[in-house]
Amino acid sequence: MQRSVLGNNLLKDNSKLTSFSLNFGPQHPAAHGVLRLLLSLDGENIIKCDPHIGLLHRGTEKLIESKLFVNALPYFDRLDYVSILLQEHAFCIGTEKLLNKSPYTKEVAATRTILDELTRVFNHYLAIACHALDVGSMSPIFWCFEEREKIMEFYERLSGARMHANFYRPGIERRSLNRSISLDIADFIVSTLTTLNEVHTTLTSNKVWISRLKNIGTYSTYDASQYGATGVMARCTGLKRDVRINTHTTYNDYFFLNFRSFTSNEGDSYSRFLLRMYEIVESVNLINQSLPIFLKNSPNHLTYKSKLLGLVDSESTKMECTIKHFKSWSDGYLVSANSVYTPVESPKGEFGVFLIADSTNKPYRCKIRSPAYHHLQLLPSVVQGLKLADLVTVIGTIDIVFGEIDR
Repeated sequence: MQRSVLGNNLLKDNSKLTSFSLNFGPQHPAAHGVLRLLLSLDGENIIKCDPHIGLLHRGTEKLIESKLFVNALPYFDRLDYVSILLQEHAFCIGTEKLLNKSPYTKEVAATRTILDELTRVFNHYLAIACHALDVGSMSPIFWCFEEREKIMEFYERLSGARMHANFYRPGIERRSLNRSISLDIADFIVSTLTTLNEVHTTLTSNKVWISRLKNIGTYSTYDASQYGATGVMARCTGLKRDVRINTHTTYNDYFFLNFRSFTSNEGDSYSRFLLRMYEIVESVNLINQSLPIFLKNSPNHLTYKSKLLGLVDSESTKMECTIKHFKSWSDGYLVSANSVYTPVESPKGEFGVFLIADSTNKPYRCKIRSPAYHHLQLLPSVVQGLKLADLVTVIGTIDIVFGEIDR
């Protein structure tokens, strides 16, 4: 804590301290990563907030440019590490457009839709639970983390990894869902609504929760559009931005599914909490619409299909195919010169990947549009005039993960 000279002089005279500077983070548990905020305070009122980022910077985009297209995929798991598969998906769609080889059958589209929406539930449970813990409610974190563990078990059964699944492949659906895991997902989406109802009962009508969130961190539709806010951060102001419902940017089979993208006109922290609760219900609805194809027709074993490499399980025992498989994965594939931008609707907003190819097996340029980077820019104007305790509420409701901000 650094007090101003004026403040020190006033303290000597037994007067009230008028203003001082305070470092919030990067070690603060409510900083959600390595966020450092330099605050100017008048008592408990925030006069100015200056965010400092970059403490986690690893040069992810340049590292991706030095890797083969398929070897670059795991870097997307490490960006927003609670929205793993959706970020992989953005890169896969971009690479598939550059290759002009889409793997989209109805099974592949349904698989990616189910896993994307499970990832959305995975993210929102963490966002709501940690936000509640920051504000002072402990119970939701136990309920929500139990549901997240179940989703991580699905990741592990599909890919062998509980968190950094690295499951999708450009042009390839490495494993499509089988009947066994589909039945377990069907059981999960029924039981998780019970957990969601417990969180709803504990928080939504809680007077303390409402007083801490209602009319806190409010901003307008104009602010949301000027700062490039997307996802819940835009929809809480009435700005209906959703990549899934835009006919020019939709992907998977969202165009054919029946779902809603909820909006609010309040623009405060409470409305953002409610929208995340609604989105969990809609994700369950989308999974429920996509599961029947696997419950009826899916085999009981995991399958491996590749349109790009031309490999299937039945050929994996042949030595010639093993050699071809090794060469394909070690040398990669050539991508003709072109550029493409592909967005997906991640739980935090629009996550986009801009790729430039130059007829080699590596991306010439990779630029990532991360939603939380844009949302963090709203913080200084939103928290100005609020109390110091309200800062924790606003940071929690923005839902930031620093892997994607610093990159």
